Amino acid sequence: MPFISNLEKYKSLSIVGLDKNTGKTVCLNYILSRLSALQRKVAVTSIGIDGEKTDQVFGSHKPEITLYEGMQFITSEKHYAARELLSKVVHVDTDRTALGRLIAAEVLCSGKVLLSGASTTEKLRSQINYFSSQDIDITIIDGALSRLSLASPSITDAMVLCTGAAVSPNLRQLIAKTRFTFDLINIQEIQDSGLRTELSSCSNGLWAVDNEGQVHDLNIPSVFLLAKSNEDIFRYGDTIYASGAVSDNLLKYLSTKKNIKNQTLIVRDFTKLFVTPEHYAAYMKKGGRIMVLQQSKLIAVCLNPTSPQGYTIDSAEACSRLAENLKIPVWDVCKIDK
Repeated sequence: MPFISNLEKYKSLSIVGLDKNTGKTVCLNYILSRLSALQRKVAVTSIGIDGEKTDQVFGSHKPEITLYEGMQFITSEKHYAARELLSKVVHVDTDRTALGRLIAAEVLCSGKVLLSGASTTEKLRSQINYFSSQDIDITIIDGALSRLSLASPSITDAMVLCTGAAVSPNLRQLIAKTRFTFDLINIQEIQDSGLRTELSSCSNGLWAVDNEGQVHDLNIPSVFLLAKSNEDIFRYGDTIYASGAVSDNLLKYLSTKKNIKNQTLIVRDFTKLFVTPEHYAAYMKKGGRIMVLQQSKLIAVCLNPTSPQGYTIDSAEACSRLAENLKIPVWDVCKIDK
């Protein structure tokens, strides 16, 4: 059972895609069926809505989510009422959403369900904590949208990345786009635990780290206000920490500095990098370095060879070439058992 054994050590998992229709639900169903066979205690929820029978954009058929006896799940009142399985309510959230309160339930008889969970990452964290208190082995968060933010190590312990023909029908472009995200996920984590702890508490703006490891507030509340500052951000040293989102503008700014080969830019995690491959490559080529406070744990890369527009890429060739490029196995979960 490829990559399933790697999940044993983690308490939470996010399934995210590079785009819509990259096979997240198929991947989720594969994982759920295997964990059920291993008799693991599993909980499932989603951010947004997932498990619909029909794609709302393309009108094409979509796989539904199948849950098994003993599993727990969270969904809205509206979609709980429409479930196609037997279950019992174990908790009702007091907060209301547009689709009603969020219902936590346990599956009594296997069947299908539409998941519509939390709308914020803060709510997801509280749900993961709730399931952990219920002696659940692993909580799985299914990303209904192509939101890589779910893969942040501040939310889930590990992640599965889904890619495929929906990202690009051109295999070379598909590999390039997947490789770029893969490289961001694998950005090196800083090793100084003390510095990591101190920077984690720096919640806003840009900060500098001097040669003695001391942290200094640069009094720039956002990287987007950097152009308005006349101060030298490297006056304390060559290491800068950006606590929030990082765009191409910061990389372009840093690339103009003479000390670029000595620079280290630290970000919270890879989901804070909203940069294009071109500017990222240019910055790295000039000698810049990026590190993260916490690295995400990538469990597997899965491929969906078909797209909702109707075109299909060769699954075996795509998996092989992606695996060769990424240096890790790539799975078409629809063919694992075939």
